[in-house]
Amino acid sequence: MNGRLEGKAALVTGSGSGIGRATALLFAREGARVIVSDVNASGAEETVAAIQKKGGEARFIRCDVSKSAEVEALIRGAVETFGRLDCAVNNAGISGVMGPTGDYPEDAWDRVIATNLTGVWLCMKQEIQQMLKQGGGSIANTASVAGLVGFTMAPAYTAAKHGVVGLTKTAALEYAKANIRINAVCPGLVRTPMITDTTSKNPQIEQALIADEPVGRMADPEEIAEALVWLCSGASSFITGAALPVDGGVVAR
Repeated sequence: MNGRLEGKAALVTGSGSGIGRATALLFAREGARVIVSDVNASGAEETVAAIQKKGGEARFIRCDVSKSAEVEALIRGAVETFGRLDCAVNNAGISGVMGPTGDYPEDAWDRVIATNLTGVWLCMKQEIQQMLKQGGGSIANTASVAGLVGFTMAPAYTAAKHGVVGLTKTAALEYAKANIRINAVCPGLVRTPMITDTTSKNPQIEQALIADEPVGRMADPEEIAEALVWLCSGASSFITGAALPVDGGVVAR
């Protein structure tokens, strides 16, 4: 344990798998007490068990981040459990269906925006209120390279992630003097269930995606987790309002 977050109380949404699980595990390894949150109870409980197996402290609180009442209960439960909330990673998200803008289904649009954008805002709203009470904190949002550049056939996902980047910058400016730092990471292609569920059915898709990566490979979830932990730690104390690409060079084109 390196202790970059020693004694901190942390929350990671969407931590039942993928980037969220890797982040919760790394937070715990760095000394944080972690609230693991997801709609997938079995996956989240596996994350909690993995943390506890290595001597860390974690608790699961189920939450659908698109529902205001559940988000309020989540933050209330986190504070009741650990007494405060020092770090929050708003990571919960869905990919949605693929399709061109002119034909995109309205119900699919609503689901993606509700989870990927409104969900981040609802979480930030409650987290900021708690951090104001206690005198500060750090928030890191999981956006995407799709929050920095356009991606065809993914209008809802791209719009939501652009929204997360804009929301991150706005809130960072609003609360900079309140000792609340707010940043975002923008991952590129990461080997998570969101990707592997698609590529496992068609290996050619995986090959095409990797071929489009300047570094010639996917990222591991742990590589994104490292950026999220750094943004929540004192090592990034003069950074707020940043949208950090962790993308193997995609947006450098």
